This record gives sequence, structure tokens and C-alpha cells, in this order.
Amino acid sequence: MEEHTITILLLGDERCGKSTFLSRISQGRHHLQGHATITLLRDIDQPFIFDVRSRTARFRFEFYDTASPESWRLLRPDIILLCYDISQRLSLIHLERLWHPEIRTTFHSDTIPILVLGLKRDLRSEDDPNGIIYPQEAHGVATKLRADRYMECSAVTGELMTLVFDDICSTALKTATPQGGQSEGGCVVM
Repeated sequence: MEEHTITILLLGDERCGKSTFLSRISQGRHHLQGHATITLLRDIDQPFIFDVRSRTARFRFEFYDTASPESWRLLRPDIILLCYDISQRLSLIHLERLWHPEIRTTFHSDTIPILVLGLKRDLRSEDDPNGIIYPQEAHGVATKLRADRYMECSAVTGELMTLVFDDICSTALKTATPQGGQSEGGCVVM
């Protein structure tokens, strides 16, 4: 059985929810729905490894967070997840003005699939009209950045976690094919 290692890098502001997201998926696919007690993974334990099998191959997903003890700029990721906190507008602004330009200058590649991931969906509040980030607005930013996918979820409540995890896995599996994991045009909404 063929074996592939796929490196997935999560980039985004501190406290935007990356560690909670990784901690939630580390509990296994059958624990992605509903509320769960989350024990945060330690940064020194990176990469966070997830093994996935298909009928013809085995895949080792290695997730790295920007808080990695190693410099993330030294990695050669197969997929980049640009993450932001849905409840913090500044987090989306940084995604567009800081993180996206950083990956373009660091990796010098237009072939790496970029997925935009909105985290902390459970904190979206209609009570704060200045801070609320609707999916349409974030999708517009993802489209402007020429990202391959736009997704959002809540690691705390489990809302959309299964769909997001499946979409990441699907894109990761495609990176092991000759066609690669990039979408054929335009940002796809999950």
C-alpha cells in the first residue's frame, strides 16, 4: 500500500482558535460533532499527526501551527490553512494584509492550495454590528486572495467540524495526485 505524507500549515493571529481546532480534530472523527471537552495540544508536540487510509493508499497528515517551536517559514507545506477568528474583525484584516502577503513572499508558489478557515463560529454575534463578520464578507476576502476554499466552524460546539475536516482531507488527498489540490477556478464555499 502506497504511503504519502502531507504537510498542512495553519497560519493566523494568536488566539484565533487554531490550537482549539487542532485539539478537537485530534480526538478523532467520531468526536467532531456536538459539544466536547477540549484538552489543548502542546506546541512542543508538533507536528500533530493524523493517519488516514483510502482503499489504495495510506496518508499521514502532519499539521503545524504557527506557534510551532520550529520556524514555520522553513516548512514546505502541501496545504496552507489561513485562519481567522469570526468574532474579531482585526483577525480577518490581518489575514488579508499580513498573513496572505507573508505566504506569497515566503513560499513563492502559486501551486499550494490555500484554504481560508473562519474559527469560533459560535461567537458570531448579531449584537455587535461593527465586529460581526458575515460569511459573505469573509468569502469575498477569500475570493480576492484567490483562495481555493472558504470554510468556517466552531471547535467548541462542533458546528460544521465534520464538513471542514472532510474538506481538508479531500484537498489533502488531491495533493498526492498529479492534478494537485488546487481548485480549478474561483473560491469554493464549503
